[in-house]
Amino acid sequence: MKNHWHFYRLIFVSVIAIMILATSACGKTSSDLVDEIPDRILFIGNSLTFYNGGLEYHIMKLANSADPPLVIQADSFTKSGAWLKILWQNSEAPEVISAGNYDVVVLQDYMSPLTDVESFHKYTRLFVEEIKSAGAEPLLFMTWARELLTTEDIAKAHKDIAKELDVNVAPVGLAWERAMEERPDLDMYDTDKLHPSIHGSYLAVNVFYATIFGKSPLGLSYLPSEEGGVTEDEAKFLQHIAWETVQAYQAQE
Repeated sequence: MKNHWHFYRLIFVSVIAIMILATSACGKTSSDLVDEIPDRILFIGNSLTFYNGGLEYHIMKLANSADPPLVIQADSFTKSGAWLKILWQNSEAPEVISAGNYDVVVLQDYMSPLTDVESFHKYTRLFVEEIKSAGAEPLLFMTWARELLTTEDIAKAHKDIAKELDVNVAPVGLAWERAMEERPDLDMYDTDKLHPSIHGSYLAVNVFYATIFGKSPLGLSYLPSEEGGVTEDEAKFLQHIAWETVQAYQAQE
């Protein structure tokens, strides 16, 4: 009888252990679970995000061209010319975050002479707190150089606040800089030298793919057709730049 009791006791303990492990796994974020794919993404920003049809559109198309396809839902909340201060104080962005049940929320600030690093950091803190409270993972969108702002300035501002808040950065600006050094014939900028060309948007979305999913975008077949489109050769080059930039940036963190 004692042996039978010992046997049942072992079974009971094993079942409890399995239940604890399962409960623990359910509480982890998408970045902790290798097999769990973030499938709801929200982009917060301005025209740098919604230009050329919107990064949310392109990342859905890009993910769906994987083998096997990644079926995701990406949305955006954008306001032309707005930076994070305006989006926090004078828009419904915080409410959209809290109600959207998103896995990842991307934050894009304007970072212009109209703003400063202190303001960028202040409102990034507020947004990140809101995003984490909603159960999502914040991701900072490091944009590209423009008048009076260098890539180094923008990169440092993002790296500093990301380290403070323990959040990830999509190093789009660094990828742009490298792409234009290696292929000056591919202009990442639109004619206004502020907004992205279709090549700039395509490079950006490949950086987001690599950052969010932790996978190389090399070989993804989606080619945007807007504004003359992106050729297979150009796509291969831009995907290579995106993947290597993300790997190098994450190795430094």
